[in-house]
Amino acid sequence: MSKKPPTGRLARMARLGGLTSRVGSSYLAERVKGAFQDEDRRTRALKKLHIENAEKVVQTMSQMKGAAMKVGQTLGAMVEGMDLPPEVARTLGQLNDKAEPVPWSIIRADVQASLDVDLDSCFDRFDPQPLGTASLGQAHAARLKDGTPVVVKVLHRGIDGSVESDLAALRSMFITGKLLRRDKAEIEAVFAEVQARLLEELDYVSEAANLAYFQRAVGDQRGLRVPRTYPELCTERVLTMDHLPGLPIDTFLAIATDDAKQRAGRVLARNFHHMVYVLRTLHADPHCGNFLFEPSGRVGLLDFGCVKRFDEHWVAQYANAGMAAVEGRRADTLEVLRDLDCLRSRRPEAEDAIWRLCDVMTTPFRTDRYTAGGPTDTVQDQANRLLPRILRYPEIQAAPNVVYLNRALTGIYAVLRRLGLEADYRELFYLHARHAVAVAEGRTPDGSHGAPPLLPLD
Repeated sequence: MSKKPPTGRLARMARLGGLTSRVGSSYLAERVKGAFQDEDRRTRALKKLHIENAEKVVQTMSQMKGAAMKVGQTLGAMVEGMDLPPEVARTLGQLNDKAEPVPWSIIRADVQASLDVDLDSCFDRFDPQPLGTASLGQAHAARLKDGTPVVVKVLHRGIDGSVESDLAALRSMFITGKLLRRDKAEIEAVFAEVQARLLEELDYVSEAANLAYFQRAVGDQRGLRVPRTYPELCTERVLTMDHLPGLPIDTFLAIATDDAKQRAGRVLARNFHHMVYVLRTLHADPHCGNFLFEPSGRVGLLDFGCVKRFDEHWVAQYANAGMAAVEGRRADTLEVLRDLDCLRSRRPEAEDAIWRLCDVMTTPFRTDRYTAGGPTDTVQDQANRLLPRILRYPEIQAAPNVVYLNRALTGIYAVLRRLGLEADYRELFYLHARHAVAVAEGRTPDGSHGAPPLLPLD
């Protein structure tokens, strides 16, 4: 029987603090024992301890809603970008964002209190069974008085009070416990970025604003559906929006035509580039569960709590780094990476490591046609082999702006691999990257506000 998730600030700190203490103490004890062991035994013992501690992290985080669970889910999605032994990465990858459902009586009371109305006065129907329960909130299908189908998201009680304490405890664990063999300052910067995004996800007024922005920018124009919100039924703790049509990806892949799969892939690839290089505003949580696929290949995009915004000059530099890497200009690529704060030295070994990764990651952009997930697509496998070594160099940094951008890129590429998208990725990238550089240099109008320019896609 699993333990009931603690809700009080002190109780949550105690649970996570105990985890921190156990992890930290285990490494201290192992260092003492290691002094009396040969190198081979020390290596095997440390590997075993890494796995055991990762299992402790998974078990504790999986029992807790709130920031602890959300950070765990984020770590699970980002483990490929961390310096972790493969066994630890696989263990952390078991974390997900599912939680035990909140009882209907609590949901009903919370919605009525937040909206300050009786539920029956504004909804013709409100399904007591949730569509899904995640670490931060729960979603229910409902119908407005005029018959419009909607989804209502409800923030968990007490969740906003757990973020700071949860993150402080987890930050301490990863620094003192050495689960991540990285520089303390880098871990601090990554956690600060995670905290900023988490605080935004706890404010449904902010998410409603994100939805309104993406409605203007891309909704229903580029093969992508974005839900409308109903402001009179939205608060900081309740978000009411359209119930989009569509199928989960597994069902879609089972019944869709090849043409529909290709259309869906083009929609996702093109909109990702548009968000990064034109809007500079990125839906930063593009996992399979946040997409709904229609038989025509149209795609619905869900969950706009985690949105990352970028400065125009940073995006232009990121675009320059990408173009230099595609063209094989190693020296130029490394210089731009230094400007982006991703490379902090001229150490040859570190330069070689990050260049090899850039060379692999830009493979799809060096040919007229490339099939994601096809028989010759080895990008993911090669990157997975390189990352455990590359991130041992402290000079190679996970700069804050890159954390969620790389998470989104990894997520969108995983979906494209499942769809088997065959496309001219080079043309798509250059079209958008050159636009970003031109905006930063003042040679073309900025399209990040209001009605952005829709770059030609076909």
